[in-house]
Amino acid sequence: MATSAFDETTRDESVADAAARELAATPDADGPDPLARALVVVVADDHQDTDGLGALVGELLEEADFHVDATVVVSGDEVEIRNALNTAVIGGVDVVISVGGVGVRARDVAPEATESLLDRRLPGIEEAVRSSGLAAGATDAGLSRGLAGISGQTLVVNLADSRAAVRDGMATITMLAHHVIADITEF
Repeated sequence: MATSAFDETTRDESVADAAARELAATPDADGPDPLARALVVVVADDHQDTDGLGALVGELLEEADFHVDATVVVSGDEVEIRNALNTAVIGGVDVVISVGGVGVRARDVAPEATESLLDRRLPGIEEAVRSSGLAAGATDAGLSRGLAGISGQTLVVNLADSRAAVRDGMATITMLAHHVIADITEF
């Protein structure tokens, strides 16, 4: 039986998802903090995670030894996004990942919502996420205006909203997240 282009694409995405999960599960040299907590914020005007990107981010975080408190879906409204991120920071999560709202359209305001919360930006992570996504062919990741930084003792990262951008972005973030969290929680 001949396979269609759809079957090939689906198989390729499944293989890429598995590879991203394997890479995300590789602990950093310092060892992961088993108590690290995370929250996922999906930015979607229809208030639905129809692509399952929130679930994918959550799965990749869990495989990287994070406890995912919740996945929250908010509209592309700057105030709603900021409130969701701020609630995560106040709630004491170690990392919050937002997915979507980082492009160049007028409704893409996640970076603006994020910027006012950040105490310190991490441009190296921002560029690494863009570069890895673009190298993998995720043009939305390459065009992303997503930010990464620290708010209080929380790492906050914005990702573009495609499976490829999420897979590659999470592979980059999970390699660095435990190290960043260890650094910002030291007294």
